[in-house]
Amino acid sequence: MLLASYDSLLALLADSRHLPMLSRLQRGIEKEGLRCSNDGLIAQTPHPKGMGSALTHPAITTDYSEALLEFITPVFNSAHEASAYLETAHRFAYQQMEGELIWPASMPCILKGEMSIPIAEYGSSNIGRLKHAYRHGLWHRYGRVMQAISGIHYNFSLPDDLLKLLAEQEGKQADKDFVSRRYLGMIRNFRRYGWLLMYLFGASPAVCRTFLDGRAHSLQKLHKHTLYAPYATSLRMSDLGYQNNAQSGLVICHNSLESYIDTLSKALTIPVPEYEAIGMQEEGGQYKQLNTNLLQIENEYYSNIRPKRVGESGEKPLESLARAGIQYIEVRSTDVNPFLPLGIDVPQMHFMDIFLTWCGLQESGEIDDAEYERINRNFSKVVYEGRRPGLTLESASGETTLTEWATDLLNSMQPVASLLDDANHHSFHLDTLGQQRLKVADSSHTPSAKVLRILEDENIEFAELTLRQAQAHRKFLSEPLSAEVRDQWKATAEESLKAQAELEANDTQPFDEFLREYMTR
Repeated sequence: MLLASYDSLLALLADSRHLPMLSRLQRGIEKEGLRCSNDGLIAQTPHPKGMGSALTHPAITTDYSEALLEFITPVFNSAHEASAYLETAHRFAYQQMEGELIWPASMPCILKGEMSIPIAEYGSSNIGRLKHAYRHGLWHRYGRVMQAISGIHYNFSLPDDLLKLLAEQEGKQADKDFVSRRYLGMIRNFRRYGWLLMYLFGASPAVCRTFLDGRAHSLQKLHKHTLYAPYATSLRMSDLGYQNNAQSGLVICHNSLESYIDTLSKALTIPVPEYEAIGMQEEGGQYKQLNTNLLQIENEYYSNIRPKRVGESGEKPLESLARAGIQYIEVRSTDVNPFLPLGIDVPQMHFMDIFLTWCGLQESGEIDDAEYERINRNFSKVVYEGRRPGLTLESASGETTLTEWATDLLNSMQPVASLLDDANHHSFHLDTLGQQRLKVADSSHTPSAKVLRILEDENIEFAELTLRQAQAHRKFLSEPLSAEVRDQWKATAEESLKAQAELEANDTQPFDEFLREYMTR
């Protein structure tokens, strides 16, 4: 049976029997932020014990560095609830930090060279040692500085009854294959149009000079300690950010679940002479990396979007996808906005919901090699010069200006925004759509333009502006929690420390043996 058209799906969802499904979109957020001193230098202190165990706490952990906090929300049906939870997590964290700040930008605070970035510690359990060794591998392969960048991951899924309705329109069951195919269609459309998010929400057009010390780059000097690209939206997502030269020729296919698993699995087995030259272990036995292949584990593949599934205990990501299919998608391209206390706000979440729902309802053909290259060129153009007047991009039908294409896309999303508002009995989705139209009409309204305007008008450094924002956010986020909420979070922190201790006490298998079994599974 032919896929239902976008217009017919809109009509279907407008039906009063089906409209409530759109009030049950699910989202969760993972937000990173470096701990830093009051002078804006990366923190050298260990992960605060009052926050609990970075290995086992469900909501507060670390990413690459011991200083790189990561806040994880549960899945919510409401963007307001997700934001409220994220705020509570930040408030609790600030109560456990002695005088430190959470750096509110994607590009790092002041660094004092690679070795000023401490690698995250997760204790002596085998899984804790595995996480630490993996990070050593990232250091030896790409350097520590790249890993000090922060971002926001937006996890999104459609409700089961909506997926079932979509399946019925095709005369199918909403089984593993159907659901995975719908999410892969959403991912392909995200890849095609994700440049729009970079333009609207990119917030990293400038960096502290210490981020690029000793590295070749094409940025211009704005002030003594600040480098920038005049029309950039997100240097975080450029090749200055999450770069990986060895992966540059790696093409991961999202045309089917089988092709995705197959192409990513192969990358886990490709030997790289450069990594073989690094070796596996130091003389004292410390692991330099988990293996010498192109990827140590699946998560090393840098992508702005990933298909995901919550795995069973001990299961690798690709194993869970192969077993049960795609459960949700993880958008990884969102910058931390330095003007927002949480780095993201509810209107931005509402727009993400519009955009991703639209990507899921639009037709989405397979991506061939030519389109794959075109997608990459468009994305690169927008991250480096998205606000350049008259900038053109390559659509399927030829060259068009970013402004014209963005306007067309937002117009196409308007019916989705209207339906989401009808389902939720408010006007927030149309409101945020209107805000994004303003940014398309006038790029000075974008976060990236606002960053540069302040740096230029006030003649201050990137680090000065971001430090000022960090101090303002701390003032807001240091408001005390209620005794009941504080006690709940304290109890969770204490439980996580006990859980880590139990893991360590019960781990009797030698790490070398554990690692060998893990890598060959």
